[in-house]
Amino acid sequence: MGYVIATANMKGGVGKTTLSVNLATCLAKYHDKRVLVLDLDTQISATLSLMSPVEFAKRRKVRKTFRYLIDKIINPDQKLQLTIQDIIQSPVCNLPGLDLLPGDIDLYDEFVVSELLHKQALELGENDFETIWNRFERVLLGKILEPIREEYDFIILDCAPGYNLLTRSALACSNFYILPAKPEPLSVVGIQLLERRIAQLKDSHEQEAQINIQMLGIVFMMSNANLLNARYYKQVMQRVSQDFGDGKICKTQIPVDVNVAKAVDSFMPVVLNNPQSAGSKAFLQLTQELLQKV
Repeated sequence: MGYVIATANMKGGVGKTTLSVNLATCLAKYHDKRVLVLDLDTQISATLSLMSPVEFAKRRKVRKTFRYLIDKIINPDQKLQLTIQDIIQSPVCNLPGLDLLPGDIDLYDEFVVSELLHKQALELGENDFETIWNRFERVLLGKILEPIREEYDFIILDCAPGYNLLTRSALACSNFYILPAKPEPLSVVGIQLLERRIAQLKDSHEQEAQINIQMLGIVFMMSNANLLNARYYKQVMQRVSQDFGDGKICKTQIPVDVNVAKAVDSFMPVVLNNPQSAGSKAFLQLTQELLQKV
C-alpha cells in the first residue's frame, strides 16, 4: 500500500498546488513511482495544472470528477454508476505513472451532508451528533481511495486553504502532510494554526480510531535570495526553527522563478515544461530530500 501525503496550510497563496503537482511529477518521471494527484480545492488549480480547461469541461459534463464520488456516498441510489477507476485520468501530461483524479468547482453541499448525518444519527439512536460527524469525516476520503490505494506508490492530496470537511478528511486518512509556506509572518501563522487544528483532530478522534499522520516537512516556497531581504527571511526561518525544530524544515527551498508561473499556461508542471529552470531543479532536489524522509 502506497503513502498518502496531504499538502496543506491554513493560508492560501503559499504554493500548495505548485508543490503538489511538481512533487508528483518528479516522483513519476525521475523515480519511476506510480503517483495519483487528487484535487480537493474548488479552485481546481491542480486539475488545470495537469489538463486543459477544455478537457476538464468534457470530463465534468459526463460527471467524471471527484464530485461524483462524493455524491455517490451522500446519495448511493443515483442511477449513474461510475467507479473511481472510471474517473481517474491516466496518464496526464503524457507521463506514464502520473495520474489525476480531477477536482470540481462544486464539490459538495454541506447542508446536504449535515442532513444525511442527522438522519443517520436518528437511525442509530446516537445523541452525540459530533461523534457521527467525526466518524464521517474520518472515513470519507479513505473510503473513496480504498479501491485504488494499493495501485499507487504515492497519492498526493492537494488541500484547499483553510480547514473544511475535505481537508480534515484528507489529514485523517494521510500518512504524512507537507506544509508549504512563504518566508513571511502571515504564512508562519498559517503553519501554527494548522498544527493546532491537527492536534485537535487527533484528540477528537482518539476514542474511536487513532490518527497517525506525521509532518513530513515544512517547505519554503517562492524564496528570494535578494540580499536586501536576506536578514528578513533569516528572522522568519529562525522563528519557524524555534517553533518546530530544524529537522522539520526542508533544506531545499523553492526559489522565485517566473518559469513556474508560465508553466501553468501549458497545463503542465514546470519540471516538464522547463526542466532546466531553477524552479525545476529545486523541485527535483526537494523530491529526493522528501523521499529520504519517508
